[in-house]
Amino acid sequence: MCGPPGWTGPDRTVRLRAVPPESEKSPQAPPVAATARRPPIRQLAIVAVLIGAYALVSQYSYSSPDAKGLGAGLSVGPIVLIGIALAWRWTHRLVAALITAMTAALLYFYWPFLETHYEWSDLVQQAGAYAMVALGFGRSLRLGRAPTCTALADQLHGPLDAKEIAYTRRATVVWFGFYTLLAAAIVIVFFAASAHVWSLFVNFGTFGLMGLLFALDHAIRHRVLPRRPGGGMIAALLHSVTGPRTPR
Repeated sequence: MCGPPGWTGPDRTVRLRAVPPESEKSPQAPPVAATARRPPIRQLAIVAVLIGAYALVSQYSYSSPDAKGLGAGLSVGPIVLIGIALAWRWTHRLVAALITAMTAALLYFYWPFLETHYEWSDLVQQAGAYAMVALGFGRSLRLGRAPTCTALADQLHGPLDAKEIAYTRRATVVWFGFYTLLAAAIVIVFFAASAHVWSLFVNFGTFGLMGLLFALDHAIRHRVLPRRPGGGMIAALLHSVTGPRTPR
């Protein structure tokens, strides 16, 4: 039944609540999902910018004959800084100070050698990093262990069914093979092509290949598996940067 506001029907009375003025309304908090996603996306953007900047500067050092010092600094700098930071964190201050002084002295005396041979350090770091990632995927395929992609999907979506477990195990095998071939390709291109071409491959080609396989995996997964809320490519990238999301 319809009637004007405050109208009393035969069986019930319609009670109206007073609507407070706009100035007295309590401010509504923004949606939890919106506030929860901003910081991780910002962190992911910062990581992407840093990686892109490092790749551009590294490529410049391989392209310019006058940037050998820059290339050597990019090659050994992160390792040296991490090592010194760990020394100050895990050892006595006197021992850390001695390690820092000895490292500085070694860099001073061997810097000319590093400037002319830093590409070997880059080769070890690049091939070694992807080989270690491949090893991580491969070890997770052993009996009694959860494959890497299965564990990631379980953290993102909760309990998986048999079809999802089978798919994520096959995906782990694919990623294991991909990173193994990528590490081998980095070594092959280093000896078969010029330093400029090798730098283009490791600084940009590898990320392009990873992005292509990631997109292919994403497309296949959404064709053969049911969609789940809160998943997808962005969720996996955010998880790799920020860790698993805790429910609120």
